[in-house]
Formats: sequence, structure tokens, C-alpha cells
Amino acid sequence: MGPGMGRGRAAGRVPVILAIVLGAVAGGGCASGSIPDRVMPEALLAAIDTGTAPVIVDVRTRREYEAGHVPGAIHVPFYALLVRPDDVPGPRERPVVVYCEHGPRAGVARLALRLAGFTDVRYLAGHMSGWKQRGLPQALR
Repeated sequence: MGPGMGRGRAAGRVPVILAIVLGAVAGGGCASGSIPDRVMPEALLAAIDTGTAPVIVDVRTRREYEAGHVPGAIHVPFYALLVRPDDVPGPRERPVVVYCEHGPRAGVARLALRLAGFTDVRYLAGHMSGWKQRGLPQALR
């Protein structure tokens, strides 16, 4: 059997998806159209406090997540979203906010979700480092 034989159709798509993701991240991410691409931390905290928060996805490592995350955030590592976008609950039209520590991993996550059909994916402005700098509350574990 030659190289790549017997690994299934999905194995051939991974390099293509990776190339698209890397190209988009290098080019600044995908365009958001008329939807603003950032949510201010204070606005997100207000939505959390009133029970109207979007799905919040922390795409950092498990260790980073467990050390402190935005209250109500679910943990899905950025690379997992490339192959398991269904780990994000709810309909694909529901607003989603993604963040990492500084931004690059969130860019990959946002693109992966957009490619999977999520229509309203935004970044947390300043990401987790900005959240911490503002002294906003963090949940542990």
C-alpha cells in the first residue's frame, strides 16, 4: 500500500483545511461582514450577569483554563474546533465569543467555526490577558 492509502478520505482533507486556516490567520482572519468582530469585556460581563451571554469558548490549554477563565466559558482547545465544531453547543446562528490568552489561537478557532457554518463568531476584546488586566472576575476549574 502506498503513502496515504488506507487512511480514509478525511486524512486527505486535513492538509487542505490546515492550509486554509494558516492562510487566513496570516492574513488577519476572516472578514466578519456587518457583524462587529469584538465584544468588550465589560459588555460580556454585563451579559453574563443578566443571563443573556452568548456561548463563550475558551480555546486555551486545559491548564490555562483551570487556572482561571471567563465565568460561564466552556473549554474547547482551538485545534479541536478544526475537527469537532459540534463541541460548541446550540444552533449555529447563536452568538459565540472565543478567546485565548492574546489572540492567535482564537483566530484559528474563529475561522474553524465560521467554516463549520457558525454565523456570529466574535473575539473577546483583549482576550484573557485583557480580562485579567481589568481585574474582572474569573472562574476556576
